[in-house]
Amino acid sequence: MHSRFQQRELADLLLRQSYAVLFANLVIPLPVLYILRDALSPVAIVCWLAALYLLTLGRIVLARAYFRQAPARTQEGRRLWTTTLLSWASSLLWGWLGWAGFAHGDPQLFAFTCIVLTGLVCGAVPSLSAFPPAYIGSLTAMLLPVLVLCLSVADEQHTTYSFFILCLAGVNLYYSRVTYRSLCETIRLRQENSELVEDLREQRDRARAADQAKSRFLAAASHDLRQPIHALGLFVGALASLAERGPVDARQASEIAARLRGMLGNLGDLLNGLLDISRLDAGVVPVAREPVSLDKLFADLRAEFAGTAAERCLDWRVHGSHAWIDSDPLLLRRILDNLLSNAFRYTLGGGILLGCRRRGDELEIQVCDTGIGIDPGLQEVVFEEFVQLHNAERDRKQGLGLGLAIVRHAARLLDHRLILRSQPGRGSVFALRVPLAEAPPQPAPLPELANPQGRGLGIMVVDDEPDVLHALSNLLEVWGHRVYCGSSALLACRRHIEASHAGRAPVDLILSDYRLGDGQTGEDAVRRIRSYLAQGRSGEVPALIITGDTSPLRLREALASGSQLLHKPLDTEQLRAAIEASQRLEQSA
Repeated sequence: MHSRFQQRELADLLLRQSYAVLFANLVIPLPVLYILRDALSPVAIVCWLAALYLLTLGRIVLARAYFRQAPARTQEGRRLWTTTLLSWASSLLWGWLGWAGFAHGDPQLFAFTCIVLTGLVCGAVPSLSAFPPAYIGSLTAMLLPVLVLCLSVADEQHTTYSFFILCLAGVNLYYSRVTYRSLCETIRLRQENSELVEDLREQRDRARAADQAKSRFLAAASHDLRQPIHALGLFVGALASLAERGPVDARQASEIAARLRGMLGNLGDLLNGLLDISRLDAGVVPVAREPVSLDKLFADLRAEFAGTAAERCLDWRVHGSHAWIDSDPLLLRRILDNLLSNAFRYTLGGGILLGCRRRGDELEIQVCDTGIGIDPGLQEVVFEEFVQLHNAERDRKQGLGLGLAIVRHAARLLDHRLILRSQPGRGSVFALRVPLAEAPPQPAPLPELANPQGRGLGIMVVDDEPDVLHALSNLLEVWGHRVYCGSSALLACRRHIEASHAGRAPVDLILSDYRLGDGQTGEDAVRRIRSYLAQGRSGEVPALIITGDTSPLRLREALASGSQLLHKPLDTEQLRAAIEASQRLEQSA
């Protein structure tokens, strides 16, 4: 079976190359009839010539009509068979003429007829081989009348003629088969080249689109990063100016501190959003799929957004379900958090609904709002980074334009289909298709672990930035931990050796920055410190690696180290929770 492309190309070749046969049918009949004028009656000559010219005219009209339809040609199969039938009819006329030349008995006419038939049979090989039935039928129609005539005469001479006719047919059928295979191979290579060119064109277009999107992304990120940094500089300058005048008024200091915290919060939100997108792009976000209860998930979301709904006087409804779905509970919660935050942000009146509908073996979780809606032409754009259709002033109170981008990346990572239906002025529906799952058996209660907060830990800290190293060490010491710090693994080990001379100095945790001096990484530092500590310890010391790098490649490298990864800017509560979690894992191991 041929593909549509191959069938079209074969039809093109058959109709284009048949022009040579059509020329022969217009020119050759006149001298042939002149030679055979004594073997045929005038009526037979006129009828034969009229029939041949009518068939030839029909083939010309068919070919011209076909090529005028380019490139939107259709019904190639029907046109192939129509052309084939017309060629059979023309060949049958030539076969009847050959029979008349043989039957006359004149040796000169006999020889002339053999020459004409042989030329026509051989000349049709390149013209009709694009469609084997066309050539096979034409060859049969031209040679069969003469073959029947030779077989009907029982003498050696006509038997020899029959043999040569069969040989002629066999040789030409062989060359027709070879020609057909060559044409098919040529068409196949042409199709592959066309597909390759089209694929390269698509890759080029995607690369251009990605480059343009990257430029827009960097421009928007640069703007949104510069704004809070600019404000921080002004507030710090104001604070310094107040300090130069003498003691700073408590009210003014408190106000500036509050503003600074707000700016730092905005900056942290932006960096965390960029980090989330980079981690999702890098594929380093672990996906832990498990049965998730919609009852519990929806109940948590109802309580989370109840205060926002009351503050904005919006009707907040949640239609619960007892179904269980197969997803990652943390990523799914992040998706729904972002969708609901977006709905509350752009809904000025009316209400918001969270619910679900059964779709076969899937469940469609829907977030419906009566907000301002999204124009159909912009519904793909809203999932790009830093796009805010109704926030041209880039007011940070309306978000940063990263929520829906994170939703798209997370849904793609979970292989959950994301759907958007919206009309301007009538609201929007964001939906997520999630596979259903069976409810899991109730797990047995886990034994409680000892609380690691009751004692200070021994922590080795490595960071090549002196300010960061000093701040982190001070924070850990304020929390009651014993800290052995250094700008490299070697210096941290020296500090630990010095402390061990004064008494026992156990190490419970390693905390290292990812990018260190001299091309070293946090993974290298952790490996060296563990090697140093291995002499007096049976198991590996848990490690935390802190990174501010959002490059997908760097994130994959850091995650491959096996240590827990923390991201800058790091909140103190996040650091405290990570330290406690590392010790719980150590106790349960």
